[in-house]
Amino acid sequence: MKLLNLNISFEQYAGIGELNEQDQLLCNKAEQALASSYSPYSKFRVGTAIRLASGETILGSNQENLAYPSGLCAERVALFSIGSNQPNAIIESMAITAQTDNFNITKPITSCGGCLQVMAEFERKQATPIEVIFYCLNGEILKVPSVKSLLPFSFVEERLER
Repeated sequence: MKLLNLNISFEQYAGIGELNEQDQLLCNKAEQALASSYSPYSKFRVGTAIRLASGETILGSNQENLAYPSGLCAERVALFSIGSNQPNAIIESMAITAQTDNFNITKPITSCGGCLQVMAEFERKQATPIEVIFYCLNGEILKVPSVKSLLPFSFVEERLER
């Protein structure tokens, strides 16, 4: 038996003002994406902004459905839009934020496991890291250099690619 350790590195910021201008803009776009959230059941709005290597920004927001499992998270809405409309686009960075009227969000929300797996697939497909910024409105921000840091044991099966 071997005992192995897994460590990740990430940056923590007290607020948006500590980010560089490009990351501030991406966080602001994620905040704008909250407006298109369809979340009448949970009242928990999530917005995502994705910066492509081309400079274009793609937005996504969570979309609920009365049949709960039929909804889709903001990250996957944006990523699947890219996959459908720009399948060869390179993703540089993505920012994710959330808001609700039901309580005060005081820490950055992170992506669910399903979204992390989809994010990992896009990162693997493009063979370059995707930086992820978890942005708490008026609060702390976490920034990771790669999806692999968030999901080091993502599902990969090379035989399926044949």
